[in-house]
Amino acid sequence: MGIDIRILGRVDYGATVQAMQDYTATRTPDTPDALWVCEHAPLYTQGLAGKSDHVLNPGDIPVVATNRGGQVTFHGPGQVVAYPLIDLQRAGYFVKEYVYRVEEAVIRTLAHFGITGHRVGGAPGIYVRLDDPHSHAMLPQRPQKQIGTAAPVPDFEGVGKIAALGIKVSRHSTYHGVALNVAMDLEPFARINPCGYAGLKTVDLSTIGVQTTWEEAAQVLGQQLSIRLAP
Repeated sequence: MGIDIRILGRVDYGATVQAMQDYTATRTPDTPDALWVCEHAPLYTQGLAGKSDHVLNPGDIPVVATNRGGQVTFHGPGQVVAYPLIDLQRAGYFVKEYVYRVEEAVIRTLAHFGITGHRVGGAPGIYVRLDDPHSHAMLPQRPQKQIGTAAPVPDFEGVGKIAALGIKVSRHSTYHGVALNVAMDLEPFARINPCGYAGLKTVDLSTIGVQTTWEEAAQVLGQQLSIRLAP
């Protein structure tokens, strides 16, 4: 049973979250996995762990509380948002592996455009080297095997965040997902502490020199997710 990919274009955030919740609540063991790829009008979404003081100056952009993990992020035109609706029990892997696979799909999508994506220890999402987004050199702050229980303090030296991750798992099924910045107005990111980190620089493909369309990026990310999330 393959994954049902739908490229939805611009859709209302609230209605989409409701639709994901409904899809997840009414799933049976036979419900196909789905992947919804879309874009939202400008809004900030605050995760379950989100602190209101990370929203510095929202101005006229609405701030919406949501039930995904993670802190505050911004959604807006020129960003590809992908919502995988996966039955993890049927797929045969756990949440940690799921997150790794979603990040891997973003890394492969960036590679398609000649950009090297990186993970940063202690901070979900995908980052690029600001001085040389094409460089394959490993980041010094890449995730290491954790000794003890304390999560590493993320080090964002020299990197910008290009993709944010915020997921929810209910009845062993995933919803919410990942947002890849393609060609956005990045100014609203300066009005928050992105994902709870003050001064974390946010970039998109266009600022690091990749000219592509929303449709092409959506197609590539959708394809990569469907490959990586297969059982």
